[in-house]
Amino acid sequence: MRIGNRVFDTAHRTYIMGILNVTPDSFSDGGRFFQPDQALFHTEKMIADGADLIDIGGESTRPGYQVISDEEEIARILPVLEAVKKRFDIPVSVDTCKGSVAKAALQAGADLINDIWGFKHDPAVAELTAEYHAACCLMHNRSKAVYRNFQEELLSDLEESVRIARKAGVPDDKILLDPGIGFGKTLEMNLEAIHHVDLLHRLGFPILLGTSRKSVIGLTLNLPVDQRVEGTIATSVIGVIRGCAFVRVHDVLENCRAIRMAEAILGRKKHG
Repeated sequence: MRIGNRVFDTAHRTYIMGILNVTPDSFSDGGRFFQPDQALFHTEKMIADGADLIDIGGESTRPGYQVISDEEEIARILPVLEAVKKRFDIPVSVDTCKGSVAKAALQAGADLINDIWGFKHDPAVAELTAEYHAACCLMHNRSKAVYRNFQEELLSDLEESVRIARKAGVPDDKILLDPGIGFGKTLEMNLEAIHHVDLLHRLGFPILLGTSRKSVIGLTLNLPVDQRVEGTIATSVIGVIRGCAFVRVHDVLENCRAIRMAEAILGRKKHG
């Protein structure tokens, strides 16, 4: 799978998407990387620690988050995106579900659009992704955790997102799928989604697993957000075993070491 200027061997490797939140209110690191110079310093560190691509987010999606205007989201993302693209040779993803934000990001060189609503919030995001020949990550999400058959409906919901992408002209080799840990799911459902994440392979696309520091870890281990590194690492290793192509994490170095160890045990080729 090509994302930006890099080809990812999604069938045999697990890559790291480093999280760069340029928000004042994200649940884990809100405000820490709000300024462009702080964001660039953190990006440099994540790359040195083993990040394979960077995901920039300008609006918090934590429970009870404050919705901001498209203009504010663009104002947060663009200076950092432009600076990262100028300084570093690494693919960059932008986390948004809004058409105007996606357009501004793609015009500024974003290589992937990471949509927490799987193209269902704003149809323009799918069309713009296709127009700019970008990759996309389609995440599963629901407004309420109500299901008759959780696993089957998770798959059918993602199938709907794929149909939207295809109809807009996004080719299959530009699509990632994300089970949406922490979104529209109970604790038990989140644990089940992680355990059975390999079921998403039925749909025929690479999988991204995003669990980093989330409530599923906090509630399971009864730990605050700044003490969830080990829990996140456990989920990343599960992701490797289940064949996930990407994990999206805050703590890049620790997860990178764990992933490389798991891959070595499984006999997968070394990272280059």
